[in-house]
Amino acid sequence: MEKYVVTISRQFASMGRSIAQEMSMKLGIEFYDRDIVEYTAQRLGQPVSVISDTEENDKTMFFRRQYPLGMGHANMQDEIFDVQTNIIRDLAAKESCIIVGRCANYVLRDMPNVLNVFIYAPVDARIKNCVELLGMEEAKALPMIRSVDTARERYRKHYCREADTFYDYHDLFIDSSRFGVQGTADILCDVVKRSFGTKS
Repeated sequence: MEKYVVTISRQFASMGRSIAQEMSMKLGIEFYDRDIVEYTAQRLGQPVSVISDTEENDKTMFFRRQYPLGMGHANMQDEIFDVQTNIIRDLAAKESCIIVGRCANYVLRDMPNVLNVFIYAPVDARIKNCVELLGMEEAKALPMIRSVDTARERYRKHYCREADTFYDYHDLFIDSSRFGVQGTADILCDVVKRSFGTKS
């Protein structure tokens, strides 16, 4: 069959990355998340920590770093997005895969055989995930959820400029708290198989 790509956008602590890992194993395809950070760091000649801290965060010193006139980028975050766009397109062209975050659903909007998923969960469920699965202190969980969700939404609005609403460039929304990591992965794998005819 032809190559296909699943993009996964997610709320913080909705366990989107874990679900992507499960789908990867069940479907027998690669999933890319932090690998994209590593590839970006290599291409830009920056430490992985700098790329990781900067890519969705508008409060770091790197975000506000101005390049000299003529360098072509207003700030490092724009350059990171441009590099990651190229990496995402290269990965999608190479093989069937799952790509987590980084506006991949928007980046691949003109590519055929793409399923764009958004994973969410109620705040109470995400606080529980923060404490029980991510090892966070309960008092820090809600501020972290709000901070990361706000940063991701600001990032999406800035770079997904053709999206009129939050729902654009998404095909399926699923509440991971209803089905758990395994159950959500099973449901999404079934959708992938029905959509693309994969036998894996």
